[in-house]
Amino acid sequence: MPAMHPYLNFDGQAEEAFIFYKSVFGGEFAALMKFSDMPDADQVPENEKNRVMHVALPINEHTILMASDCMPSAGHVLKVGNNMYINVATDSREEADKLFNGLSEGGIIEMPMEDMFWGDYFGSFLDKFGIQWMINFTPAQK
Repeated sequence: MPAMHPYLNFDGQAEEAFIFYKSVFGGEFAALMKFSDMPDADQVPENEKNRVMHVALPINEHTILMASDCMPSAGHVLKVGNNMYINVATDSREEADKLFNGLSEGGIIEMPMEDMFWGDYFGSFLDKFGIQWMINFTPAQK
């Protein structure tokens, strides 16, 4: 059964927001990666390197609050309405493909399902109703 997690977008305030959320919910970050941590970070403009590529704060055993900052140099523009995704964490690649293919039908694919440098199988899209989705499979760690 897939798990669903809220995924928020910010325009340079993700780290500040998540420090605040952590002060309210407690716990520790499961991930906090900056754009400076990604491959080819030397291609990232200096004023964007400290922006958050991905942050995850477990809220309970079933829910993880996640976010990233927009990357203006890549053409990302934050507007109220595009600042949230539904992130579906699947149990298998097959389930990820099934949900991605079904939910994205008639929509606009942002990132096709692919193996990502951080280790997950991931894709994102806007469905035909205007809802933003991320489909994610994390293989078991060896």
